Amino acid sequence: MPGRRRLIPLACALAVDMFGSGLFLPMSLLYFTEVAGLSLSTVGVLLSVATVASLPVPLLVGHVAHRFRPVDRVILAQVVQGTAFLAYGWARSPAAVLVVAMLAAVGQRLFWSSFFSVVAGLGEPGEDRQHTDRRYAVTGMIQMASMGAGTLVGGLVVAYGWYRPVVGVNAATFLISAVLLLAVPRDSPAPVGGPVAGGYRAMLRDRPYLLLIAVNTIFALCSVFIGVALPVYLIEALPTPDWLVGPLLAANTVLLASGQALAVRVVRPLSRPRGLALAGVLWVVWALLYAAAVRVPGAALVPYLLVGLIFFAAADLIHAPLSNALSAAAAPPAQRDRYLAVYQYCFAFAGIIAPVFFTALYARGPAVPWLALAAVTAVATVVVHALDGSLTAREEAAREPAAT
Repeated sequence: MPGRRRLIPLACALAVDMFGSGLFLPMSLLYFTEVAGLSLSTVGVLLSVATVASLPVPLLVGHVAHRFRPVDRVILAQVVQGTAFLAYGWARSPAAVLVVAMLAAVGQRLFWSSFFSVVAGLGEPGEDRQHTDRRYAVTGMIQMASMGAGTLVGGLVVAYGWYRPVVGVNAATFLISAVLLLAVPRDSPAPVGGPVAGGYRAMLRDRPYLLLIAVNTIFALCSVFIGVALPVYLIEALPTPDWLVGPLLAANTVLLASGQALAVRVVRPLSRPRGLALAGVLWVVWALLYAAAVRVPGAALVPYLLVGLIFFAAADLIHAPLSNALSAAAAPPAQRDRYLAVYQYCFAFAGIIAPVFFTALYARGPAVPWLALAAVTAVATVVVHALDGSLTAREEAAREPAAT
């Protein structure tokens, strides 16, 4: 099956899934306060506990990855999430909410611990980097576009209080996605006689890959930081209208949903590690520009922030496809699923760190979080540039056997 046709079932499944997730996003807290009647503080604690409880999932996925195809794990994840959202309708007590929230969090973590193994497995033998990066770019654009469309509709639905119907639709999208995934081509199953040689001990000795995980945790922090920090920064620290938050975040979503394929073409002359280093430089510039926004005159602030947003979006456009492609290409072929499962901790840790990082430093001054982010991102940029030789050599070594 030609490469593009192989991607179609996965793209359709992802689009349906992300639309439903985006639809529910604006009411993810409101549902339990409005329908279950719980306090906002209680809901926040329960959802945080559920998120923490799901953290071991990537390690467990990596441990059993040799026994189950990635696409089968993704289908299971969709069924688990669909079941969780069907159960949302009966969750009223704190204990019941915790159980369904944990089930949903485990399903989500299982999905992302397995999804990029499916994307990697759709590549043809001997496929060149251009086609690989484009495949990751296409999946990223579908994810952002569908999530953005769902969030837009969900934001409108919240005004009418249609909480129960949205939860039902979200559950249905997970189950429809699972059915669509049945059409995704399957790789040959791995041997089931025992774990792949090496295990986590070998991975813990893999210094270049561990450094890649550390670097990408910082880059993922940059990616999620805008959603955490920008609303507070604009409303409390800058003389900007409150309505500016929505258009800025919406503009960023539009750029991410439409520009990843173009970004891949632009950075094609660079190796993947150097492309990620370029993204790091752009994020450093963005953070410094936003740190300096406190000294920009009010009349010039809106265009200034828009210019800064361009640097952020350019970095994210480069980072999203290249980081996922590099994580797969730099992993030992026999342990790729395990490595990719653990790699997802970058995004889990970034999501946990971002609120604490911002709020603790913001108390010292509104520009301090941005300056600190620029500093740690600069270090990560230097590290990933230094990894260029070793990681590029791994990519080439993995490609040569497939091409022969």
